[in-house]
Amino acid sequence: MADDSPAAAFAELLLNDVPLIDTRAPVEFAKGSFPTAVNLPLMSDDERAAVGTCYKQQGPEAAVALGHQLVSGKVKAQRIAAWTAFTEQHPHGALFCFRGGMRSAIVQQWLLEAGIHYPRITGGYKAMRRWLIDELERLCNEHAFIIVSGKTGVAKTRLLNEGHQGQPLPGAIDLEGLACHRGSAFGRRVQEQPSQISFEIALAIALLKRARAHTGPLLLEDESRLIGRCALPLPLQRVIQQAPMVLVDAPLAARVRHTHENYILANLQDFEQAAAQSHTDRKIAFDDFATSLREALSRIRRRLGGDRYGLLQAQLNDALTLHERGDPSGHCAWIETLLRDYYDPMYEYQLTRKSNPVLFKGDYAAVADYLATHQPG
Repeated sequence: MADDSPAAAFAELLLNDVPLIDTRAPVEFAKGSFPTAVNLPLMSDDERAAVGTCYKQQGPEAAVALGHQLVSGKVKAQRIAAWTAFTEQHPHGALFCFRGGMRSAIVQQWLLEAGIHYPRITGGYKAMRRWLIDELERLCNEHAFIIVSGKTGVAKTRLLNEGHQGQPLPGAIDLEGLACHRGSAFGRRVQEQPSQISFEIALAIALLKRARAHTGPLLLEDESRLIGRCALPLPLQRVIQQAPMVLVDAPLAARVRHTHENYILANLQDFEQAAAQSHTDRKIAFDDFATSLREALSRIRRRLGGDRYGLLQAQLNDALTLHERGDPSGHCAWIETLLRDYYDPMYEYQLTRKSNPVLFKGDYAAVADYLATHQPG
C-alpha cells in the first residue's frame, strides 16, 4: 500500500476491508465511494469550486496558491486533526483522492509533518474503480453462476441469506440487500438506496469476495435490470439472462404470509425504528408507512388497469384502517389479489421467454438442500 504499490494491491485494500480516507470533496464522495471509505476532504465543495474556477482563469500555480490560502490556519488544523484521529483509530488504513495526485499528496505530506506515515493509493479512486469494473467483467465471463428464481413471495432472498442452517448459502450474493431495496414496486425501504456508483462498487467487491471464498457457482436472485433505482451492471444482467436456474415453488397461501411478513410487518418496523431514532411520533411513522404502500400501488396503476386498481386500492385502504386499530391481518386480502392476478401472470410470461436451463425445482427446503450440497462445478 505504499505510494508505488502495483495495481494488484487493490485486491488487498478492497477485499480485506481496509479503512480508507477519501480526501475528495463531499460532492464527489456523494456520487460514490468504497464501502470502507470515510470522507475527510482536503477541501470543501465551495473551496474546490473556487480553486477550479481559478485554475481555468489563471492557471495551475494560482489555483494551488488559492487552495493553500483557503485551507490554512484554523481550517487546516481542524482537518489535520480529523485525519490524525482516523489514522490513530485505523493505523493500517490508506488515503486517496480522485487520481492519487495532488490532493492526497498534500494530505499525506501534512500528516508526515505531524509525524504520521500514512500510505497513499497509487492511481486513487479512478484506478481502483477501473480495476473493479474490469474484475467484475472478468468474473462474469469466467465464473459459474446459478440464478434462484420463483414467483413473488417464495422467499428467494431469505433462502440466499438463511438457507444454510440459518446462514447464507455458500456463494450467495444478496443483490437486494446491496441495493437497499426489497424489489418490485413495493420494495422501497426507509433507508436511502446507495448511489449507482456506490452500489456497483459494493456489488463488485461482494462478488469478488464470494468468488475467492467459494469454488462452486455464485448464487444470485433472479432480478430485473433495476432494483429500485439501482441498475445492475451489464455483465451481470447477461449472467442473469443466461446462467442456469433453480426454481423455488410455494403455495399461494405461504407466499401471502411471507409477503405480509416482509413487506408489511418488517417494513412498518423499519419506519417505527427510524421514527424512534429521530424522536418522531409513532403515529407519523404509521402514516409514512401507509403513504409508501399507497404510492407503491399507484406506481403500477396503469399496468393493473382501472378496475383492478380500484379493487386493490379499496382492499388496501380497508387493511390500513384495520391495521391502525392494531390488526395487520387485513393486508393479506390485497396481497393475495396482487400476487394471484398481477405478479403471477407476469412471472409466468417472463419464464416462457427465458432460455436459461433449469437445474432443479422444488420447495424452499429442497432448493436450499440442493444449493448447499448438490451444486455442480
